[in-house]
Amino acid sequence: MHRIVVLALDGVIPFDLATPIEVFERVRLAGDVPAYDVLVCAPTPEVDAGRFTLRVDHGLEALAEADTIMLPGCREPAHRVRENVLNGLRAAATRGTRIASVCSGAFVLAATGLLDGRRATTHWAGAETFARMFPRVELDPAVLYVDEGQFLTSAGAAAGLDLCLHIIRRDHGSAAAADAARLSVMPLEREGGQAQFIVPERPPAPRGSTMEPLLTWLEESCDRDLSLDAIAARAGLSTRTLNRHFREQTGTTPLQWLHRARVRRAQHLLENTEEPVDRIGDSVGFGSPTAFRDRFKRIVGTSPHHYRRSFRTSRTNHSSS
Repeated sequence: MHRIVVLALDGVIPFDLATPIEVFERVRLAGDVPAYDVLVCAPTPEVDAGRFTLRVDHGLEALAEADTIMLPGCREPAHRVRENVLNGLRAAATRGTRIASVCSGAFVLAATGLLDGRRATTHWAGAETFARMFPRVELDPAVLYVDEGQFLTSAGAAAGLDLCLHIIRRDHGSAAAADAARLSVMPLEREGGQAQFIVPERPPAPRGSTMEPLLTWLEESCDRDLSLDAIAARAGLSTRTLNRHFREQTGTTPLQWLHRARVRRAQHLLENTEEPVDRIGDSVGFGSPTAFRDRFKRIVGTSPHHYRRSFRTSRTNHSSS
């Protein structure tokens, strides 16, 4: 079983600590088999978590047994990190362990030097400090998370959920990630980046979830040839007003959201059916095989054929075990 070790340091942000524990522990594969074994470790038996103190059963030796290490954020991210912590993370990276940070946990990961020359992100409020402290890291403060393969970083708060769902999708496919998203009452993937959450001079008035009926209709109708005019007509809005309201509530445009809905449906079909790839592309609403392949690779990061080989094989193995 894939072991995830969450590293708790003094000043740990409880939300960041709890997010990977709760999300990964709930993931189940075929036959109700747990997908992950999650434990918490720390340099000391007790960890200052602000309003309370944590008692931790595992020391840094647990890092050597991890397949994935999660680094939650801390209240004072610029504080010096213990050398034994940095050495433990470097040793884990040498063994090929995947390491992911939540929020200001990127400061800890960057302090190891493992992010030098790589893209990374962190909470937008700490971006200036991060850039000053780690000039060799290519910081992108506008995104929700960055996947550099072995090393992953996420922005603040709820972006940790986005990252966890992304990791589950990478490990076990979109169906397992969708189940985890439903349990977390979280969309499987949010468009846009954390730039949309940076407080503007005049924050827009909250509008509730007025787009929800339209999103449901788009999900159900994604196999149809829908234009922006047709979507606006369904919403009873001008295209300009639709685009504005849609972006305020989803962080993206109607057509971009539609493309992602089509790709999500295609992922499900690639994992669960034997339909030819081109036929799947047509059935989910893409006008040509080329358009399907290009859009799928842009969103998922790999081709439909490669995705099917990776995740259909994975799901078949889980079902037969």
